[in-house]
Amino acid sequence: MKLPTRETIRYHATRWVWVPFLALVAHVSFPSGAADVAPLLEPGARSDKEIVAPFNFVVNKSEDELQREAEELAASAKPIYEFRQRAYDSTATTMAAFFTAVDAAADQGQQAIISAAGEFGVPVTPQEAAYLSKGGKRRALQQALQKLFDRTLAQGVTGPGVLQVEQSRELIVRRGSTESSVSRDQVLTFAHYLSRAKQLHPDAGSSVGDVLYLKLVRQFFRPTLIPKQLETERRRNELRGSVDPSKYIVRAGDRIVAPHEVVTNEAHERLVALHQELLRRGAATTYSIRGVVGPLLRDTLLLSIFWVLLVFYRRETYTDLRQVALIGGLFAILLLQAGIVARSYPEHPTIIFMPFVAMMMTVLFNGRVSMIAAMILAVVIGLQPVFHDVPALFLCLIGGVTAALSVRALRSRSNFYAPVLIIAAGYLMGALALGLSGGWPIAEIGLRGLLGALNGLVSAGLTFFLLPVAESVTHITTDLTLLELSDPSRPLLRRLSLEAPGTYAHSVAMANLVEAACNRIGANGLLGRVGCYYHDIGKVKNPLYFVENQIPGNNPHDRLKPVQSAQIIKAHVIDGLALAAEAQLPDSVAAFIPEHHGTSEITYFLDKAKKIDGGQARNPDDFVYPGPKPRSMETAIAMIADSVEAALRVLEDLTPQKIEEAIDHIVKTKVNAGQLDEAPLTLRQIEQVKAAFLLVLSGMYHNRIDYPESSGGIGAAWQPATARR
Repeated sequence: MKLPTRETIRYHATRWVWVPFLALVAHVSFPSGAADVAPLLEPGARSDKEIVAPFNFVVNKSEDELQREAEELAASAKPIYEFRQRAYDSTATTMAAFFTAVDAAADQGQQAIISAAGEFGVPVTPQEAAYLSKGGKRRALQQALQKLFDRTLAQGVTGPGVLQVEQSRELIVRRGSTESSVSRDQVLTFAHYLSRAKQLHPDAGSSVGDVLYLKLVRQFFRPTLIPKQLETERRRNELRGSVDPSKYIVRAGDRIVAPHEVVTNEAHERLVALHQELLRRGAATTYSIRGVVGPLLRDTLLLSIFWVLLVFYRRETYTDLRQVALIGGLFAILLLQAGIVARSYPEHPTIIFMPFVAMMMTVLFNGRVSMIAAMILAVVIGLQPVFHDVPALFLCLIGGVTAALSVRALRSRSNFYAPVLIIAAGYLMGALALGLSGGWPIAEIGLRGLLGALNGLVSAGLTFFLLPVAESVTHITTDLTLLELSDPSRPLLRRLSLEAPGTYAHSVAMANLVEAACNRIGANGLLGRVGCYYHDIGKVKNPLYFVENQIPGNNPHDRLKPVQSAQIIKAHVIDGLALAAEAQLPDSVAAFIPEHHGTSEITYFLDKAKKIDGGQARNPDDFVYPGPKPRSMETAIAMIADSVEAALRVLEDLTPQKIEEAIDHIVKTKVNAGQLDEAPLTLRQIEQVKAAFLLVLSGMYHNRIDYPESSGGIGAAWQPATARR
């Protein structure tokens, strides 16, 4: 693998240095660092500048505030208690079975009663067994217990100590599918159960009966109101999670701290919230490595896309350092202006001068280059953290693309009106689309559309006034400049028309041919026309030495040697270049002066020298134009047109067939001589050029009818009065 040379590295470095430079401009211009936008000033400190909210952001509650509010909200959730019918049924059934078993054992003696009670887990003493053996006492006990169960357990009773740990004053009691809110004081507890039992005591005067009754009351107790702790906790967790972390919203444009104002606790709270929001959006801390390298790398990669496109698809621009510098300058101007908007009016990206850059690049280069540049710049601007809540990317994209597409040709001041209207319509449609999808009021949609229209108007004005500066920097010739150069009242053209009228007429006729042919193959027809106007401007130095300006019978070359004549003829190229430099003609126009002759021979005087020197010129190089050969489609077509137009002036009885054969002959001669080798013309385009020439020349050399001399007309047989004598 061949390593690049130092010259190659220097060549590319001088062009790519713009990429990191522009990334640095973006980093400095935009308030991309969190510490830049929201310096973390402590309460009591004095701010040295005004700090304004660049976008809407939320001030969140502190952890302590969130926890306190969450617990308060969770405490408001009423605990759920569920009534268990099965517990009541089980208690009543067990109690009834107990007395049935005791009834069956009553006739078998005390021991049988003790055994029957033991099967139900009720330990009884012989005295208690003797008490139970009495049928009346048993029935009284059973009836008392049944009443107790119906008046307590059937209503719902909690277990021992359950309500003692319950802090809520209200409970939710669920019975089947229905729920009801009940005061905690109204819920029966185990203590209430025992108290009701004492009230229903069937034999309070008997010590044995009292002990046995209380023993059965406790033995058959089952809590019928059960706390649903998991479900209650789930509801409380839901309430804890439903706490809104936001405290309040700070709107874009709200002042957080005024200049030289002491920072309050509330202002500090807002600064912290803004700083955290910027960090979340990727702004990072300005003075951290991540905060500097991250944005720089991001913007460098985006801008590199455009430079790569220049390398592969716009090589002629990439090789011209002045054009690359102009592109870099336009990008830098836009980023700086967008940074000002971001710091002052971040909610209005519509006023970013994206249309200005797009229009300038369309006029100087083409719409494709301009559109790609607008897209990349829109992404660079839109990714800045300050624009995260604003549709900057979309609006910049709309403005740039519409501007790039609207400028098709600028050949008069009125051509700026249509782009302004198209740009205004683009911004209005963009605002309408955003407004309809985002629910904007009509006034906001109209304001953004109006700002877009003003942006288009200002951008068009800037383009019109700064275009000459850009042309002088890049040496790019726009249509407006070409139109100015085509004005016949310009000094060089006026001098040519007055001092060399034949050359001027030849230039105008040649311009018609070249413009038609250029337009036919997609070349710049206006450049071809203007180049033809100036291609022979050097002949004003010695106009009479060129046949088109001579009076018949007075040829000064008759008194000169062929080599001297050839030097005078060749000199019109050198003189033309000097006049072009003096008049500051663009390079693209001045190129017509040497390239329309290329390195072809001055055949007339070369043949004359050969005859004098015995068939061989002493120095053939004296009879060759200095060149270079045509290097553009326009100058190559001008070379062919110059020879065709001059040749047809010496032919008589021109017919379309004769014109076509003459064109074919001249084109074949130029091709065979290698004069078109450096021109970017294909064989198909050469055929199209010939067809365009034939169409124009057939119209120029058409036949006309004879008009009777009796009516003041001139016919083919007409002779001037001097010839009739």
